[in-house]
Amino acid sequence: MALKLATPGVYIEEKNAFPNSVAAISTAVPAFIGYTQSVSRKGQSLLNKAVRLTSFAEFVDIFGGAATTKYQIEETSGDEVDFEVGGKKYQLAPESSSRYVLFDSIRLFFANGGGTCYIVSVGSYSSAISKKALEGGITPLISESEPTIVVIPEAVMLEEGDCFAVQQAMLMHCGQKMKNRFAVLDVYNGFQARTYDETDVITRFREGIGNNFLNFGAAYYPWVYTSVVQSDEISFQNISNLDVLETALTAEADESGADAKRVGEAKLEIAKLADANANPTSVNQTLNTISPLFRTILGRIRTLQNVLPTSAGIAGVYTMVDNSRGVWKAPANVGFNSVVSPSVKLTNEDQEDLNVTVTGKSVNAVRTFPGLGVLVWGARTLDGNSQDWRYVNVRRTLLFIEESIKNAARAYVYEANTATTWSLMRSMISAFLTDLWNQGGLVGLTPEQAFDVQVGLGTTMTPNDVLDGIMRISVKVAISRPAEFIVITFQQKMQES
Repeated sequence: MALKLATPGVYIEEKNAFPNSVAAISTAVPAFIGYTQSVSRKGQSLLNKAVRLTSFAEFVDIFGGAATTKYQIEETSGDEVDFEVGGKKYQLAPESSSRYVLFDSIRLFFANGGGTCYIVSVGSYSSAISKKALEGGITPLISESEPTIVVIPEAVMLEEGDCFAVQQAMLMHCGQKMKNRFAVLDVYNGFQARTYDETDVITRFREGIGNNFLNFGAAYYPWVYTSVVQSDEISFQNISNLDVLETALTAEADESGADAKRVGEAKLEIAKLADANANPTSVNQTLNTISPLFRTILGRIRTLQNVLPTSAGIAGVYTMVDNSRGVWKAPANVGFNSVVSPSVKLTNEDQEDLNVTVTGKSVNAVRTFPGLGVLVWGARTLDGNSQDWRYVNVRRTLLFIEESIKNAARAYVYEANTATTWSLMRSMISAFLTDLWNQGGLVGLTPEQAFDVQVGLGTTMTPNDVLDGIMRISVKVAISRPAEFIVITFQQKMQES
């Protein structure tokens, strides 16, 4: 501070002894885009607005509950049979090829360690899932600085081409528009096994995802059977053609071999399915008690409802690993909570083409191992052939470093472009990177081996840069990479005694 010394006396001048510090940003704050039960709260619209929340209870309070997915009971002569009764075969078929999965996906996110997140609702359950709406939900995230991960679970509920268009928009948002975010993608029809022909789900995904900004995203296969949907959430109200259900249950009662009185009592309860005045909860509980077939049907519906794409759960895994180990730890070899099994069981041979491929578009596997359960078994970005951006943790760690330093450097915009400012910038960045090295985020025996910060005239800047008001800073970091392949060599030695 410049002092005006005109009057005799004692003057005090304070000087800052320390440079500004770099505040580390949050690394795992996902933004979810999709459909919710409610799109308004207290008279205020929530449509296409990024809403920050920290718990599943808060999500339910703001956005409401799950959609009721309707299934039809259809008579079939094929091999896929859900139940048989009265000499006929039946299967359950969803009324629509798409269903709203954001609610259950958020449950999977929090079950796997999720915390703070953003929700962008693009419509209610009365709206059809559309490409335009989901893409439009990305726009509100531009004005939000906190989100670091983008997830759209319902993209896979669109038509195939529309799904790929939405996923390409996610990668463009992360890699071109914002350059500080990471997209977690699902494989379209990822519940199906691979066929290794022109209809193969992985081949179709690799062809459809394009070639732009692949290092800003990762994909996971297959979808998973979860346990987030509970049995008490499924009832006969999930069945659209109750007349067929009534016929099937009546046939079961006739075949039960019980006495005429009990069969008649069962039929009276079954008839209540068509009674609009009957208590649905009471009817459901009674039929659950007296009818094994009814329990089978509801159990099958619950199984179908629990098949979910993996992206939201993976975002929870990212959050858990970041909070417990750090963003520099690869989010792999980690248990997948609330997951019963993958929808497709993969072997080592199955994973070879997923992990290492000529196109470089790696897809991470979700696998089950005896005695270990379901694990996330892959840590590669879609840019699998890149030496720089092959691994998820390397890409995300550098985004973390870049954004943290960028935010701290704003304090020096319009400061004098002189050696004093350069020294302050160098010491501020070096202190941040030293702390990161101490935590294990950077590799090297010494800080000098882990990173290098350069700024100054003749090193990073020319006299013209100074005249143009440009301060150039060079930062090099050695980021920890995962031991993806561990090779142990065994060899016999000569007997020595």
